Amino acid sequence: MHFNKYYSRVLLIGIGMAASLGSAQPAPATGPYKIANSTQLMGTGGIDYVYADNDDRQLYVPRGNQVLVFDLDSLKPVGFITNARAHGVAVDPKSGRGFCSSSPVVMWDTKSLETIKKIDVQGRPDGIIFEPATECVYVLSHREPNATVLNGSDGSIVGTIDLGGAPEQAASDGQGHLYVDLEDKDSIAVVDVKARQVTTHFDLGGKGGGPGGLGLDVKNHILFAFCHEPATAVILSADDGKIITSLPIGNGTDGGGFNPNTMEAFSSQRDGTLTIIKENSPTSFEVEQTVETKRGAKTCTLDTKNNQIVLIAVERPAAAAGAISTPAPAEAGQPGGERRGRNNGPGLLDILAVGR
Repeated sequence: MHFNKYYSRVLLIGIGMAASLGSAQPAPATGPYKIANSTQLMGTGGIDYVYADNDDRQLYVPRGNQVLVFDLDSLKPVGFITNARAHGVAVDPKSGRGFCSSSPVVMWDTKSLETIKKIDVQGRPDGIIFEPATECVYVLSHREPNATVLNGSDGSIVGTIDLGGAPEQAASDGQGHLYVDLEDKDSIAVVDVKARQVTTHFDLGGKGGGPGGLGLDVKNHILFAFCHEPATAVILSADDGKIITSLPIGNGTDGGGFNPNTMEAFSSQRDGTLTIIKENSPTSFEVEQTVETKRGAKTCTLDTKNNQIVLIAVERPAAAAGAISTPAPAEAGQPGGERRGRNNGPGLLDILAVGR
């Protein structure tokens, strides 16, 4: 993920936008959501995306030069994939193949966690998503090509796509459309997955800049673009890009989603908050709750079985003094291969499951 430039510049916000955001009611600090489960694991290396494989009930956390694997229900460590210096993970549930956005991309068997192959791709792999309509994996990159498309069963490269900007998070409607927020263009690219090409771009209309997270209500065709500047959720139609409304969120979003079971969108923020947005109807939305999590917990994933939102953060030893660590799996703390960024040294990995 790329966010530094959004914290180093100042945007001038129009009077109309300021008035719109200023009229929004602050989210209640208390509500039905709370941290329902958590664990800590001492180790070394930076983190980025977290991914829940809801079919196999496994949680993937790339850290340093490995992908750590946890039981999604208990949050206990169950294994790891070595030599995988990655940002994110995606799984094809039909073939039982896992992929991580590394260079090269590593592909493994989700049952045994054994590496099957490595796939050379261009660009700088960052985000990654499995697209069910075509059973393909999209590896997203801030450099060209913006998207490399892999066959989900054998890992072969089937094509590349110019998205027209730097992609962050993506969401699929499972019906032939992939939506990708473009952080540097303040827009959402709409991809025809069968033709493997962009059909249009939805501009956020100055309501929000630097989208870092994305949620999609497939049933009602509604997108939630979670933005850095201002810290806003821009809610728009997935059919034509028409903006419905915008709501305030916390600072430093880098991930989000939508839970169709509860009709709630959610955004995780670096400032240690999780914003829950209730969809009362396709035209009515409200910030339902702001949950206190952990500072740095900027990415999240959805556990669809337990209706819980899982977040991750790393605490440096000074901040984690006195905390109790969970025993690490073999090799999980070995040095080497850490990517550049914050919290690349030793520290506690926090995994938080937020639910009712």
